Amino acid sequence: MATSRPSGFVKTRRLEGSSRCARSEDVAYYRVMPELSRFFGVIIRMFSEAGMSHHVAHFHAYTRDEAAVFSISPVELIAGTLPQRQRRLVEAWAELHQAELIADWQLLHAGRAAVPIEPLK
Repeated sequence: MATSRPSGFVKTRRLEGSSRCARSEDVAYYRVMPELSRFFGVIIRMFSEAGMSHHVAHFHAYTRDEAAVFSISPVELIAGTLPQRQRRLVEAWAELHQAELIADWQLLHAGRAAVPIEPLK
C-alpha cells in the first residue's frame, strides 16, 4: 500500500557541513547566496547574480530568528532587523572588511566565486 504525502511535501536533504535539512529548492539558494563569514551567531551571505544589476552593493546578515540587509559603502542597515548586539558586531565587522566586501561583490557579479572573509574574533 502506497503512503500518501501531505500537501506541500517537499523532498529534503541534509546540507553539507550542516545538521539541518533543507528543501530541494533551498540548495540553489545556497549556490547564489554563498556564505562569506560566520561569527557570534551571525551568518553573512551575499547574493550572486552574474551579469545582472542588483541594487546597491550589499550583504545579508542572519541570526537564528532575524535577518537584515546592509549596504557596503557606507555600511548601514537598509532592510530588516537584528538584535542590537549582533547589529553592532555586523557593522563593526563590515567596516573592518569593507574592501573585501566590495571585492566579493565584484567577483560574484562577474560570475566568479566569492572569497571567504575572516570573522570577528
